[in-house]
This record gives sequence, structure tokens and C-alpha cells, in this order.
Amino acid sequence: MTTSQVHSPAPADPDGELAALRGDCARMAPRWPAGERFAALPVPPSLIHGVTVPPGSARLLEAMSEYGD
Repeated sequence: MTTSQVHSPAPADPDGELAALRGDCARMAPRWPAGERFAALPVPPSLIHGVTVPPGSARLLEAMSEYGD
């Protein structure tokens, strides 16, 4: 009689401890090759036109308290 082992794709620790997460990442790392590295170029200020926030999001942010309150 042979004993077969079943490996679950889910982490062994459902509580999500950092050690379990790091182990999962280390096992997946060989399957995810790194892309080519490139240096990010600065964006000229003339191309920055500001940020547009929808009214609903603005109200949500206004309703949030400041950090530390």
C-alpha cells in the first residue's frame, strides 16, 4: 500500500503569519522571473495637471478623521 501526499495550493497557516507568507513567496519565486530593470525618468512639471477626484470620493475623504485624532 502506498501513501500519497496531497499538497494544497493554500498556505499551511490560515492565520496568515509572516513566516508562512515568506515561505509561500520563496516557493513561488522561481516561477516568477524578474523583468528587465529600467531607470524611471523624471516627469516635467508641465505634464502634471493635477488630480481629479469624483465628488463621492471627496465627500468620503472629508468625512474621515485625521490620523491620530
